[in-house]
Amino acid sequence: MGNTRLTLFDLDNTLLAGDSDYEWGQFLVDRGVLEREVYESQNRAYYEQYAAGTLDIHEFLGFALRPLAAHQPADLERWHAEFMAERIRPMIGTPARELVRKHQQAGDLCAIITATNSFVTRPIAREFGVEHLIATEPESKNGRFTGKVAGIPCFREGKVARLAEWLAGLGRGLADFAESAFYSDSHNDLPLLEKVSRPVAVDPDPQLAAEAARRGWAVISLRR
Repeated sequence: MGNTRLTLFDLDNTLLAGDSDYEWGQFLVDRGVLEREVYESQNRAYYEQYAAGTLDIHEFLGFALRPLAAHQPADLERWHAEFMAERIRPMIGTPARELVRKHQQAGDLCAIITATNSFVTRPIAREFGVEHLIATEPESKNGRFTGKVAGIPCFREGKVARLAEWLAGLGRGLADFAESAFYSDSHNDLPLLEKVSRPVAVDPDPQLAAEAARRGWAVISLRR
């Protein structure tokens, strides 16, 4: 059946030494695209809610996807290229690149699975050389983003649902793999970490660190 092992990578604060969603907002503020007073504090507040496990994903996505709807695709693409160079590449360490490469060379089916929308994250997945991206999908109509979400947000239990959808599209299920691994930093990913055969906590937040210790899960760092 081809790949016998499935390896999933969370992106923000896992493969990246930072949060691409948060940084995209800050980048647009610094570019003068978004109003600093209004956006910056709200961006920070949502980030803190995410860390605390209290984030309302639909409310957040209404906020995060609005700038995509307000601008022409050509402008968004140009800004994103600058964003990759200025903000994202400096957040990618050698250990993260090596981890991805190791699993690819072993013949694993690899995917990045992230709550951050696919507009922000697809070029980052390309930077890692990962073909498959499972992300929150921003809705678009007639070549423009609408500011709404298409389908289930790829967050918490939504990650489990979106993974199942993606695998079904390949004619596979989680049980078909001899091993399934998921690398993540966040307690928000516990629903998916509990589903795979090899959960790995990466530079975990305090709640995930405690769970990993309690359950005997592997803990690694990609920040060395």
